[in-house]
Amino acid sequence: MNAKPLRIAFAGLGSMGLGMAKNLLAKGHTVIGLDVNPDACAALRAAGGETAASATTAAERADALVIVVVSAAQVEQVLFGPDGAIGALPEGRVVLQCATVPPGFSKALGERLAAAGYPLLDAPLSGGRARAETGELTIMSSGPAEAYAQAQPILDAVAAKVYRLGDAPGVGSLVKTVNQLLAGVHIAAAAEAMALGTRAGADPRALYDVISNSAGNSWMFANRVPHMLDGDFTPLSAVDIFVKDLGLVLDTGREVKQPLPLAAAAHQLFLMASAAGWGRIDDAAVVKIYEQMGGFSVAQRATQKI
Repeated sequence: MNAKPLRIAFAGLGSMGLGMAKNLLAKGHTVIGLDVNPDACAALRAAGGETAASATTAAERADALVIVVVSAAQVEQVLFGPDGAIGALPEGRVVLQCATVPPGFSKALGERLAAAGYPLLDAPLSGGRARAETGELTIMSSGPAEAYAQAQPILDAVAAKVYRLGDAPGVGSLVKTVNQLLAGVHIAAAAEAMALGTRAGADPRALYDVISNSAGNSWMFANRVPHMLDGDFTPLSAVDIFVKDLGLVLDTGREVKQPLPLAAAAHQLFLMASAAGWGRIDDAAVVKIYEQMGGFSVAQRATQKI
């Protein structure tokens, strides 16, 4: 099916948003981007996109609005702030909300936008920067049929898998919350495992190779441990993201009275890393807590002959 190219307002050109926006451009759509980072805006323009000074300006005459920001507060600002998109976005156009936010927020936002005349697709993402750049994200979505119909060309451009989990916003965000519980716990466990093996005398690179090919492996272990081995904590996903996301996990657990002891322990580890000043670097930096306590470095040991 050859869909007509869309004019898309796109709020949030971070590590995942910029890759998504570039894939939309590659499929022939017009993208009007918005981000507080001027370098991100310049990168979008270099790829053939346009940028706007406000969500209001970006949303004018747009066929859809895509939001890929960090928090519910930022979503609120994009939509309903002083220069927000609602009112400028033509009535009836779909809003794709891709940030990791509380399920209750997504549900309430869907009701609020429906009352204003806009269908909402609750569409949180997984796959990181690499899959955002290749257009192979996984999207955990829920929303009305009208939202899916309008959003299909966008989903086709940015995702390899789109899970349709319900006909109302909120379910997509709930499933993403469960995903973040596992992702955060797996990163914390990977850091603890590498710390134990390294301090006890194993060659860290050999340890990584063995575990990567054994039953203890996980996607997060395979993806994050190389950052620890190289001592490269360039922020692909920052420590503070998991402070926020595991906080959402625990909030959800409290709402339904579900104990989450492993998530709570992982949350404390990320909080410790953030409090130590590492909140804005890569989330694999949780290993630094163990390194600091033990007086060793996984990266340094990885360069030595054991």
